[in-house]
Amino acid sequence: QVQLVESGGGLVQAGGSLRLSCAASGRTFSSYAMGWFRQAPGKERDFVSVISGSGGYIAYADSVKGRFTISRDNAKKTVYLQMNSLKPEDTAVYYCATTTNSLARGSAQYDYWGQGTQVTVSS
Repeated sequence: QVQLVESGGGLVQAGGSLRLSCAASGRTFSSYAMGWFRQAPGKERDFVSVISGSGGYIAYADSVKGRFTISRDNAKKTVYLQMNSLKPEDTAVYYCATTTNSLARGSAQYDYWGQGTQVTVSS
């Protein structure tokens, strides 16, 4: 099993930037693809981005493409989400999670989850 802890959330104005981090425990971190999801109040938990274990495959939701960048550092057992040009609709709790399939987009296909970090974008 793996334990995940997100950090880096906060309050920013529209157009601003944040960098989220997800620190993992466990010896098999590089074996997992890592995804970011977000959930706004009263909404479903939506896919944001995913990166394969090696970093060779990356995908983004259309809503964040061109604004967000996912990356990972396997030596540090950490995955990042750089968020630029933030919009009020990006406001949500952001979660990182593991999957064995880089093509997975639904939350049910992810196995281990962090506790989430709040991102609030003011208008």
